[in-house]
Amino acid sequence: MIRSLPTTKLYKSTYAIYVGLFFLFLVLPLIAISVLAFNDSDFIALPWNGFTLDWFFSATDEREGLFADSALLQSIYTSITTALIVALMSTLVGTIAALLFEEEEFRFKGLLYFLALTPLVIPGVILGISILISSTFVGNYVEKHFGIDLELFRPSYWLVILGQFSFGATYVMLLVSARLKKYDRTLEEAALSLKATRLQAIWYVTIPFLRPAIIGAFVVAFLLSFSNINTTIFLVGSDPTLPIDLYSRIRFSSTPVLNAVSFLIVLIITIAAFINFFVSRKKET
Repeated sequence: MIRSLPTTKLYKSTYAIYVGLFFLFLVLPLIAISVLAFNDSDFIALPWNGFTLDWFFSATDEREGLFADSALLQSIYTSITTALIVALMSTLVGTIAALLFEEEEFRFKGLLYFLALTPLVIPGVILGISILISSTFVGNYVEKHFGIDLELFRPSYWLVILGQFSFGATYVMLLVSARLKKYDRTLEEAALSLKATRLQAIWYVTIPFLRPAIIGAFVVAFLLSFSNINTTIFLVGSDPTLPIDLYSRIRFSSTPVLNAVSFLIVLIITIAAFINFFVSRKKET
């Protein structure tokens, strides 16, 4: 809605209702799953049978809560460590790629940029299958000709990291590139004219300018890795990530402990969002 244009009361009311319904559509499932995490029922959905914390702290055979389920906690730990490694690798490589693609004299720039964007075009399922087939072929070749069995080339923790890194770096590159479009190159040229090396100019001038985009890209890469399932499901080994573990549980036996996990994730993300909001607002004021 363009505020400078004249509008009728009907238009304003319709617009407000639309925005309200849109956000209700986004938030209502999160509220429902958060409330049901405290439902005193053995089923994942309604009806409401009263308030309980069993799905968080119970350690009985009938009800095993989140903090008593060692397998579930292990999958959460695996997801967090995987996401951290993927986010760090993606941020480093994606930022370097963004800086390279801004260079005018970069050879094969168009072709390499197109290849860098392919993980966004290819569906995650196809990407996962492709990585699995390629890594299996390479692993069999190395084992056959050199007698070396490398865990990296078979479904495992490290292959999951490699698969998620393949698309995480692309997102980081695009986010940092968007920030670079607003960068004034004369600042870097001024640093070079003051006898700074190219590396010093990038480290002390360019990187501080890109810091908000780099931090934001790191968070995006972390969340993409933490929640990914369509690529990970083909590459995971004996250490399932949280989405894979939840998917396998809900296929065979679903209990409200899944709601408890979802509530915990929603709570952490909400707190982090509020902290980021207030910190950004404080910096602006």
